[in-house]
Amino acid sequence: MVNQVLVGVWKLVSYEIRLADEQVIYPFGEDAIGYLMYTENGYMSVNLMSANCLPFTAESATMASLEEILMAIKTFFAYCGKYEVFTNKVIHYPEVSNIPNLKGLRQERTFEIMDNCLCLTFNSDDMQATFKLIWERV
Repeated sequence: MVNQVLVGVWKLVSYEIRLADEQVIYPFGEDAIGYLMYTENGYMSVNLMSANCLPFTAESATMASLEEILMAIKTFFAYCGKYEVFTNKVIHYPEVSNIPNLKGLRQERTFEIMDNCLCLTFNSDDMQATFKLIWERV
């Protein structure tokens, strides 16, 4: 049994990266879309993407051009796996990811719940940046 505070479906409100010089980056645009799901039995899934992704010109993804495929990869992020909750931290353990390097790599997030919103933050030492994602409970 997991801590029930995060269980449910959350819709992305905003996703920003704040650099050490206070510059703010919106990796998928200011209107990025996505969902985050936490189950009662300890599994989670997150999917993020640019709201302005262009559809492939071919009817089938297998027939898309290399340029279209690369753009789709650059404008989408997802992983899923188990999770644990500790006071104000949640730890994700990706088992499946569109970024192979994340598979099996512990992802620690600080969280705060205010009204119907969930704020997840984490720092990236290699980028010297703080990532902040705000979600609204669906």
